[in-house]
Amino acid sequence: MSTSHRIGLVGKPSVGKSSFFNAATMNDVPEGAYPFTTIDPSVGEAYVRVEDAAPEFDETSTPSVGYLDGDTRFVPTKLVDVAGLIPGAHEGKGLGNQFLTDLNETDVLIHVVDFSGETDLEGESTEGHDPRRDIDFLEEELDQWYLGVLEKGINRYESGYTTEDDAIEEELAEQMSAFKTNEDEIKRLIRRVDVGFEPEEWDDDDKLELAREIRKETKPMVIAANKMDKPQSQANYEEITSDPEYEHLTIVPCSAHAERALKSADKAGVVDYRPGDGDFEITGDVSGEQEEGLEQIREFLAEFGSTGVQPALETALFDVLGVVSVFPGGANGLGNERGEVLPDCYLIPEGSTAEDFAYSLHSDIGDGFLHAIDCRSNRQLGKDYEVEPRDVIEIITTN
Repeated sequence: MSTSHRIGLVGKPSVGKSSFFNAATMNDVPEGAYPFTTIDPSVGEAYVRVEDAAPEFDETSTPSVGYLDGDTRFVPTKLVDVAGLIPGAHEGKGLGNQFLTDLNETDVLIHVVDFSGETDLEGESTEGHDPRRDIDFLEEELDQWYLGVLEKGINRYESGYTTEDDAIEEELAEQMSAFKTNEDEIKRLIRRVDVGFEPEEWDDDDKLELAREIRKETKPMVIAANKMDKPQSQANYEEITSDPEYEHLTIVPCSAHAERALKSADKAGVVDYRPGDGDFEITGDVSGEQEEGLEQIREFLAEFGSTGVQPALETALFDVLGVVSVFPGGANGLGNERGEVLPDCYLIPEGSTAEDFAYSLHSDIGDGFLHAIDCRSNRQLGKDYEVEPRDVIEIITTN
């Protein structure tokens, strides 16, 4: 069981977004190199790796969801393939409005970018396209969308529609509540961009800058630098990762094609491969051509440490969104009355307290919260204890 975070997968047509989705979820989504292959947002189950806690107690865990491979726990998370990113999406062009709605139901974004420069902004074949234009294009689309919503809030505020005492941050927080923001955050971001609290004094640049800050805060993003097995991709990667304009983004080198190939070969019993690993073993009969293909993938893994698909998911969830993994322990050590050992691993927001964790288990458990116990040290924890990654915690509750 995990609190479901949703990772949104975005990217223009033909950059390998469907390949990434399929590689991450191994679901069969139609792959096609033309726009609108994926019309409905496909939601799949992807997994992130958490080092299992049971071995520290000389136990072997029995996950109720996800699975265990060695000492690595694969914990499920939702991956949403968001369709319809084309220029003008924020004006409702193409599947624009649907695109924005689907996007808004996600917590963090992975933007799949073709780093080889072989697809233009519309997703057509080309040469020498600068991947920075794709990164900018998505950020600009989102900024314009946020700006539109922000301006509605400013207009409401200025039209005197609100009560006299309402501060601008209250109005904007209400107007932009769909982005999961709040008054304190808006106030902090207005201070950060340093535009003052009188919207009539804001010019167009001020509004755009504020919209952008709110977007960065509420829709954090990772760039999956896809097709990194091509020579031109590596030159582009070097250039972009050393460009100060892109320092605010985390860029993960990636080959969705390699991940898909390895998972398919593993399923067929041809190789032994664990997602995210930096190598694999050929265990079955392969033709000369297959072996050659696998050796090319092995070289890629040797250079980059993995295919990049697992790290992109984990960077999005753990580093950028700041999610923390927590194991609920039991009164008799790790097991429960059914004899399962650490059946659950929850992924909860950074900064969550022991009491928040209790509520994520069940509202009744939260309501009756007395204290928590750290199963490693048997220390009693109060409701304000801030959980840490891989904590094993038992909740003591009146319910």
